[in-house]
Amino acid sequence: MRKFALALALSSPALLLAADTAQERMSDATKTFTEIMATPDRGIPQDLLEKAHCIVIVPGMKQAALGIGGKFGRGFAVCRHANGGWGAPAAIRVEGGTVGFQIGASSTDVVMLVMNERGMRRLMEDKVTLGGEATVAAGPVGRTTSANTDVQLSAEILSWSRSKGLFAGIALQGATLRPDNDVNQELYGAKLSNKEILTGNQTPPASAQSLVASLGKYSFREDKDKPIESRAVDEADRAKTKKK
Repeated sequence: MRKFALALALSSPALLLAADTAQERMSDATKTFTEIMATPDRGIPQDLLEKAHCIVIVPGMKQAALGIGGKFGRGFAVCRHANGGWGAPAAIRVEGGTVGFQIGASSTDVVMLVMNERGMRRLMEDKVTLGGEATVAAGPVGRTTSANTDVQLSAEILSWSRSKGLFAGIALQGATLRPDNDVNQELYGAKLSNKEILTGNQTPPASAQSLVASLGKYSFREDKDKPIESRAVDEADRAKTKKK
């Protein structure tokens, strides 16, 4: 019975990660971010979004347990260009586990902000362990909340989770981030590395236009003093111009 439970736990990531297409997951990522930011009192602080170098969005990260617990999910990382605008998304896998007696399963949306260049470089490696190679801390909640604590200021990555309507900061200690090369191939039709996507001038695929526009709406540095309602339009126009 124990061997069966172990086999089931280890096979669950493959089953759950294959549940949808890259385009569907991109739509879920856009919806997750937009819904979180549409609730000002319970969203990600605006000042942190303005300062962030990159964002990672993992919609519906799975956590299952049957003797052995595990976390696994697929999402996307997006980094800023030198001019402050958001670039093309690169596919990311999140994997992590805990050992102990646990029964049950859950699905959680996860958002991470990468706050400095060091953290951005970590994001482009073949594997990075949160709390190991990259420091991680639970992010504060509330769009106008200021991040003044030493932990938040020194952390390379701040993270939040949303489950059953509850949005809160959470430190994903021990979880690992890896490039999801198969999804990159599906999105771009070529074997592009996350480094090539995140640091290059790759044009976002059509399925990512809404996500890039939504990021620009809430956190475009060049337009910081401009009403957020008009930022999404500008960001979408930039993407179309670049594509031409």
